[in-house]
Amino acid sequence: MVAYSSIYPPESPCVVPAIGVFDSGVGGLSVLRHIREQLPGERLLYFADSLNAPYGPKSQAFIIERSREISRFLIGHGAKAIVVACNTATAAAIQTLRSELDIPIIGMEPAVKPAAAATRSGVVGVLATTGTLKSAQFAALLAHYGKNIKVVTQACLGLVECIERGDLDGKATRALVAEYVAPLIDVGADTIVLGCTHYPFVKPLIAEIAGPGVVLIDTGEAVARQVRHRLEEAGLLAVSGTPGIVRAWTNSPAGNAKQLIRLLHGGDIEVEAIGGQSLSSV
Repeated sequence: MVAYSSIYPPESPCVVPAIGVFDSGVGGLSVLRHIREQLPGERLLYFADSLNAPYGPKSQAFIIERSREISRFLIGHGAKAIVVACNTATAAAIQTLRSELDIPIIGMEPAVKPAAAATRSGVVGVLATTGTLKSAQFAALLAHYGKNIKVVTQACLGLVECIERGDLDGKATRALVAEYVAPLIDVGADTIVLGCTHYPFVKPLIAEIAGPGVVLIDTGEAVARQVRHRLEEAGLLAVSGTPGIVRAWTNSPAGNAKQLIRLLHGGDIEVEAIGGQSLSSV
């Protein structure tokens, strides 16, 4: 296993320990915001693998290798814990990361459990990527928490790409959201799980189209609580009361990539654009 202390020994003053977060693009910024709210004193690192977004159509082997490379990149910049802020990457790679890295690794899962508790009609809709819906992890969630409810799933092809372009309320995005939400409402879903970390950025649009009385659930806040718990458990919480800096990297070829990250983060953040797949020289 690769230990954090083997890269930065306790006596090393070269880096301030941080929480590393990554996703197949900008979606994980929705999780980063919750972490920032709950742990304002922590230094945060974010990697947007937008060049490869979405992960859903990619092979498990590819996702594992990217998750491994990005995690080691973040550790190299001081990450004391890694948050896999992507449902698809969590399902594909988190066991590998936990077996190889001797630091806390926190993942995502669609919020089927709280949705099952919240529904009044007994029908829960799940909006997610194809990769998440096909995963063994999602099947296990349904088997465990979906026994007494009806769960209707909807793969949202193209929606991640709209959000990656910064189109949160445009004609194309509205058309996709309407197409994907309507079947869930038609079968009586009164609770919809946002099963991709990109989707909270179009939550107002989903709410508008779903209509009043439909509860939308994402897991960003719960993941942030889990991050706090894991850091407390490991004795890794920041002791300084000074707000930690937030730094991000993106490999998106889009000209507005840095501006989009600043917009979605909604606070002070240092953003660096890097080219290509390899992270070895960054």
